[in-house]
Amino acid sequence: MTTGIRVHRDDGILTHTESLRSVYVDAFCTPTWREDEARAAGFVSRLSADVRRAGFTAATAVRDEEVVGFATAWTTPAPFLTDRCHPRAAAGLGYGRTADWLCGGREVDELAVRPTSHGTGLAGRLLEAVTADAPEGRAWLLTSVRNGRAMAFYRRRGRAQATHPSPGGKGIVVFLGLHHPARSLVPLPL
Repeated sequence: MTTGIRVHRDDGILTHTESLRSVYVDAFCTPTWREDEARAAGFVSRLSADVRRAGFTAATAVRDEEVVGFATAWTTPAPFLTDRCHPRAAAGLGYGRTADWLCGGREVDELAVRPTSHGTGLAGRLLEAVTADAPEGRAWLLTSVRNGRAMAFYRRRGRAQATHPSPGGKGIVVFLGLHHPARSLVPLPL
């Protein structure tokens, strides 16, 4: 039972919309993330617009003709975005670092794997697939400090935590990719 990874760079990914929505529900409509069907529908709606973003890259993982995971990413525009969690990420980094470290980099927007594929290395393969050719190695992502599993996963995968909100808070954490040139500038937690 091999799982193949396919990279998509255009709206061809939309042929998998229903499968992606299903994976999204399995991954995020759980007690850990506490999302609901409306958020899954929002993801599908966003994806239709995201495929037109500069640098759009997606990867799907398929096993036995079933999509079991996916990742989406694109080039972060300048000026920095002001929707969703972006303002909290910018507040954590500050204006200068946000512009220098994130704008123009490859932003991983979504990474989702069905629970039946947890612990198989699939999420890491998907993450690598959408960041491998990031401009000058400048890949980054954000996640919630409340999700210890995601935080531990990104650390194990060698991502550098660039922001350090209070533990147990509701903060957003920015992680820089393996080859991001600002990794050495990231402050260590206290």
